[in-house]
Amino acid sequence: MFLQKWLNSLFKAKTKRVAVFVDGPNLLRKEFGIDIDLIKKESVKFGSIKIGRVYLNQFASDKLVEATVNQGFSPIISTTDVDVVMACDATEVAFNPNIDTLIFATRDSDFLPALIKAKEHGKETVALVAEEMTAAALKNTADKVVFLKGKKPEPRVDKVEHKHDDKKDSKSDDKKDSKSDDKKESKSDDKKESKSEEKK
Repeated sequence: MFLQKWLNSLFKAKTKRVAVFVDGPNLLRKEFGIDIDLIKKESVKFGSIKIGRVYLNQFASDKLVEATVNQGFSPIISTTDVDVVMACDATEVAFNPNIDTLIFATRDSDFLPALIKAKEHGKETVALVAEEMTAAALKNTADKVVFLKGKKPEPRVDKVEHKHDDKKDSKSDDKKDSKSDDKKESKSDDKKESKSEEKK
């Protein structure tokens, strides 16, 4: 009984308490192929998520808001600058003694003051970033950096155009074949007519 309690307390001591802040308009884009599910999978590697917030603007779709809730995150919808709201919340959590690690899912350096403040108060800081156009200051300041590799959508326009070109080519080939057949038929008719004239 005592051993079990000791093991449980040891496990709890090792499990870090994590706060995750997601810059929605900046990171959750189709061209990056990054979604809430991917961010959560990477975040839980650093501990147990106690605070999970996804910051969105007023143009966020209902589908995105629903996906956020389904993953256990709180959607924070702002009509003003999303970065300001997220930075203020992250700075406040930096003083929270019940949080060990702050995770910033973003691409820009607007959250550097909050990240630095968290480090000053002994928090571990993690940056979840996209490979494209991520601020160097953000990557160099965070204790750990994780590059998110999302599933990028395949281009469909080129395929459609290619098929269309094939049809054009096939049509042009058909026209060429029909013209050559017409020429052959006209030549054979000319030969027949010349032979009939010679017999006469």
